Amino acid sequence: MTQHDDDLDDSGGFDVDDWSRLKPFTGRIAALDDVRARHAVFALDDTENPSLIDMDLPQPVIWWDDDGEQAAVAVQAEAHVSADGETMEVLGLILPDGGSAVALLEDVDLVDDTDPVWRELVENAIGPADDED
Repeated sequence: MTQHDDDLDDSGGFDVDDWSRLKPFTGRIAALDDVRARHAVFALDDTENPSLIDMDLPQPVIWWDDDGEQAAVAVQAEAHVSADGETMEVLGLILPDGGSAVALLEDVDLVDDTDPVWRELVENAIGPADDED
Protein backbone atom coordinates (compact mmCIF):
# COMPACT_ATOMS: atom_id res chain seq x y z
CA MET A 1 0.00 0.00 0.00
CA THR A 2 1.20 3.51 -0.69
CA GLN A 3 1.20 6.23 1.91
CA HIS A 4 -0.48 9.47 0.92
CA ASP A 5 1.29 12.79 1.41
CA ASP A 6 -2.03 14.56 1.61
CA ASP A 7 -3.33 12.86 4.77
CA LEU A 8 -5.21 15.27 7.01
CA ASP A 9 -3.41 14.10 10.14
CA ASP A 10 0.16 14.20 8.82
CA SER A 11 1.45 16.22 11.75
CA GLY A 12 -0.51 15.13 14.77
CA GLY A 13 -1.89 18.62 15.26
CA PHE A 14 -0.98 22.26 14.83
CA ASP A 15 0.11 25.36 16.70
CA VAL A 16 -0.53 29.06 16.14
CA ASP A 17 2.31 29.29 13.62
CA ASP A 18 1.87 26.17 11.48
CA TRP A 19 -1.90 25.64 11.16
CA SER A 20 -1.97 26.81 7.53
CA ARG A 21 -0.05 23.73 6.32
CA LEU A 22 -3.04 21.50 7.14
CA LYS A 23 -4.37 20.12 3.89
CA PRO A 24 -8.07 20.70 3.25
CA PHE A 25 -10.45 18.28 1.56
CA THR A 26 -11.92 20.28 -1.32
CA GLY A 27 -13.21 19.85 -4.85
CA ARG A 28 -15.85 17.20 -4.21
CA ILE A 29 -18.13 15.71 -1.56
CA ALA A 30 -16.31 13.25 0.69
CA ALA A 31 -17.06 9.54 0.56
CA LEU A 32 -16.48 6.92 3.24
CA ASP A 33 -13.30 5.80 1.44
CA ASP A 34 -11.93 9.36 1.83
CA VAL A 35 -12.47 9.18 5.58
CA ARG A 36 -10.94 5.71 5.82
CA ALA A 37 -7.88 6.98 3.90
CA ARG A 38 -7.73 9.95 6.31
CA HIS A 39 -8.16 12.49 3.51
CA ALA A 40 -11.51 13.75 4.88
CA VAL A 41 -12.90 14.16 8.39
CA PHE A 42 -16.47 13.04 7.63
CA ALA A 43 -18.72 11.55 4.97
CA LEU A 44 -22.51 11.82 5.07
CA ASP A 45 -24.41 9.38 2.89
CA ASP A 46 -27.92 9.67 4.31
CA THR A 47 -28.58 13.19 3.02
CA GLU A 48 -29.80 14.71 -0.23
CA ASN A 49 -28.29 17.29 -2.58
CA PRO A 50 -24.85 17.60 -1.00
CA SER A 51 -22.80 20.60 -2.06
CA LEU A 52 -19.55 22.26 -1.15
CA ILE A 53 -19.61 25.37 1.02
CA ASP A 54 -17.71 28.19 -0.66
CA MET A 55 -15.10 29.13 1.92
CA ASP A 56 -11.34 29.33 2.09
CA LEU A 57 -9.82 26.27 3.72
CA PRO A 58 -7.98 25.68 5.97
CA GLN A 59 -9.81 28.18 8.17
CA PRO A 60 -9.14 28.89 11.88
CA VAL A 61 -12.31 28.67 13.96
CA ILE A 62 -13.47 28.82 17.54
CA TRP A 63 -15.81 25.87 18.04
CA TRP A 64 -18.52 26.11 20.67
CA ASP A 65 -19.13 22.56 21.92
CA ASP A 66 -20.59 21.11 25.13
CA ASP A 67 -17.30 21.74 26.98
CA GLY A 68 -17.10 25.42 26.00
CA GLU A 69 -14.96 27.00 23.32
CA GLN A 70 -12.14 25.19 21.55
CA ALA A 71 -9.67 26.24 18.90
CA ALA A 72 -9.77 24.27 15.66
CA VAL A 73 -9.03 24.55 11.96
CA ALA A 74 -11.77 23.75 9.45
CA VAL A 75 -10.43 21.56 6.63
CA GLN A 76 -13.71 20.38 5.09
CA ALA A 77 -16.98 22.25 4.45
CA GLU A 78 -20.14 20.70 3.00
CA ALA A 79 -23.86 21.46 2.97
CA HIS A 80 -26.30 18.55 3.16
CA VAL A 81 -30.09 18.49 3.05
CA SER A 82 -31.77 16.18 5.55
CA ALA A 83 -34.82 14.02 4.77
CA ASP A 84 -37.08 16.73 6.24
CA GLY A 85 -35.60 19.38 3.93
CA GLU A 86 -33.37 21.12 6.48
CA THR A 87 -29.96 22.25 5.18
CA MET A 88 -27.05 21.42 7.48
CA GLU A 89 -23.76 23.22 6.93
CA VAL A 90 -21.14 20.82 8.26
CA LEU A 91 -17.43 21.37 8.91
CA GLY A 92 -14.64 18.88 9.39
CA LEU A 93 -12.27 20.20 12.06
CA ILE A 94 -8.72 19.41 13.08
CA LEU A 95 -7.93 20.11 16.74
CA PRO A 96 -4.56 21.34 18.05
CA ASP A 97 -3.75 17.89 19.48
CA GLY A 98 -4.31 16.25 16.08
CA GLY A 99 -7.77 14.94 16.82
CA SER A 100 -10.69 15.65 14.55
CA ALA A 101 -14.30 16.65 15.05
CA VAL A 102 -17.42 17.41 13.06
CA ALA A 103 -19.36 20.60 13.79
CA LEU A 104 -22.18 22.63 12.31
CA LEU A 105 -21.12 25.94 10.82
CA GLU A 106 -23.57 27.66 13.19
CA ASP A 107 -21.53 26.33 16.14
CA VAL A 108 -18.26 27.98 15.13
CA ASP A 109 -16.89 31.50 14.85
CA LEU A 110 -14.66 32.05 11.82
CA VAL A 111 -11.53 33.91 12.94
CA ASP A 112 -8.09 34.65 11.63
CA ASP A 113 -4.85 33.46 13.16
CA THR A 114 -4.26 36.80 14.87
CA ASP A 115 -7.40 36.45 17.00
CA PRO A 116 -6.12 36.54 20.62
CA VAL A 117 -8.82 34.16 21.90
CA TRP A 118 -8.07 31.56 19.20
CA ARG A 119 -4.32 31.86 19.85
CA GLU A 120 -4.80 31.40 23.60
CA LEU A 121 -7.10 28.41 23.07
CA VAL A 122 -4.50 26.78 20.79
CA GLU A 123 -1.70 27.40 23.30
CA ASN A 124 -3.80 26.03 26.19
CA ALA A 125 -4.80 22.96 24.17
CA ILE A 126 -1.25 21.96 23.31
CA GLY A 127 0.28 23.00 26.64
CA PRO A 128 3.45 24.91 27.40
CA ALA A 129 6.41 24.35 25.14
CA ASP A 130 9.01 22.27 26.97
CA ASP A 131 9.60 24.71 29.82
CA GLU A 132 11.52 22.29 31.98
CA ASP A 133 13.56 23.82 34.80
